[in-house]
Amino acid sequence: MNNMNDRRSKQGCAGFRAMSRRDLITAGSLSALGLSMGDWFRLQAAEKNAAFTMASGSKKEGKALSVIQLHLGGGMQQQESFDPKPEAPVEIRGQFGVTRTNTGDYLSENFPRAAKAFDKMTVIRSLMGKIPDHGQATYHLFTGYTPTAVIDYPQMGAVVSHELGKRTDLPPYVAIPKKHGFAGGTGFLSSAHGAFETGSDPGGRNYKVRDFSIPEGTSLKRVDRRLAARQIIEQRIRNLEADPGKLNTMDGFYKQAYSLLTSPKAQAAFSLDDETEETKLLYGSEITGLNKRHRKGLAERLIVARRLVEAGVRFVTVTYGIWDCHTDVKGSSLDQMPALDAAIAGMVTDLEQRGLLDTTIFWVTTEFGRTPKVNRDGGRDHHARCYSNLIAGGGFTRGQMYGTSDAIGAEPAKDGLPLEDLLFTIYHQLGIDANKELLAFGTRPIEIIDGGKLAKGLLA
Repeated sequence: MNNMNDRRSKQGCAGFRAMSRRDLITAGSLSALGLSMGDWFRLQAAEKNAAFTMASGSKKEGKALSVIQLHLGGGMQQQESFDPKPEAPVEIRGQFGVTRTNTGDYLSENFPRAAKAFDKMTVIRSLMGKIPDHGQATYHLFTGYTPTAVIDYPQMGAVVSHELGKRTDLPPYVAIPKKHGFAGGTGFLSSAHGAFETGSDPGGRNYKVRDFSIPEGTSLKRVDRRLAARQIIEQRIRNLEADPGKLNTMDGFYKQAYSLLTSPKAQAAFSLDDETEETKLLYGSEITGLNKRHRKGLAERLIVARRLVEAGVRFVTVTYGIWDCHTDVKGSSLDQMPALDAAIAGMVTDLEQRGLLDTTIFWVTTEFGRTPKVNRDGGRDHHARCYSNLIAGGGFTRGQMYGTSDAIGAEPAKDGLPLEDLLFTIYHQLGIDANKELLAFGTRPIEIIDGGKLAKGLLA
């Protein structure tokens, strides 16, 4: 990731380059077991924000069981992707043609594979954001709220974790390779609902999930002995003076860490070892950007995401690319879109072949779009009033262009869709009522989504 960070520092506008990550949970080494994963789980339970709310007692499973969110940070250009304007003047339409989808609609010529699989997905061309600022728009996308100085709101993945809990021993919310720096965190929910970050790129040569293995030189038998010793010590502390509630919580999360470390199923969910070359090629693993500014790896990231939802993870966020294109929008498109095109087509095809598309929402996001007119540097600037997302599976329509933008792509012309309505609808498909009020600061009720409503036209 260091190389990517170096590249990012030289690309995009100042607001995008100044990505300030929130302080992440830092877990020290587990003294008895030598497993920092255990500390990660423990801190999730122990580190509670001042504002905390309990989830409702009953869990309602929706039509969809999981979400895979592919986030394209920086603001992807809709004119060169999902909403081309072939009849507009060249300064509007750009330098690409179009390709016909298998449903008779059009995408940019940069998406030939997605066009052939379009009957499995829907493109939203009339999405409406609020602020054309990277940080605030990203936060809005991930939480449903614009940032305030008063309340920190939880990410969608954290809310899903809070409301629905775990399906298996795996964390309910995973970020590959890490969560977006502008996306916020658990907000007023417990840190227990934060994203588990792989910390390593599945597309890299030395992919290894951070702290997800027994330390080198430590046998499983030795781990068992150390776990037994820890349990003896903690029982003695219980018998003396310590708070049994806290110790029980700690002990429970150490057991979760131990379970993950010793579970072949959990280990396999993060692995690519048994994936065929055919599957990797389906996702476009062989594709490299023409200018090689962006390294390969999207295919592998999405394959791991699919494996995780197969194993029971509820919400997976995958980040890819640098899409802030104030200069040379053509070069940025040629560099990144071939891999994106293949990955989108591969994901929806693979999910359907495995019988997962009906229960998995695949959602391609970006925090805003780009201006209708190409600027004097050959790029496009920030534009939040009308842009595009792609969504597939989980009970959403298939083969639909939802909404339309006007002739130049500046404003919605039909079925304008506020971002809050889209988030509300995704929650609905997961079985979560986004009108539900959670308690911040223990006393202040806050709706999961403020003012959102169901977009019935998006549902099959």
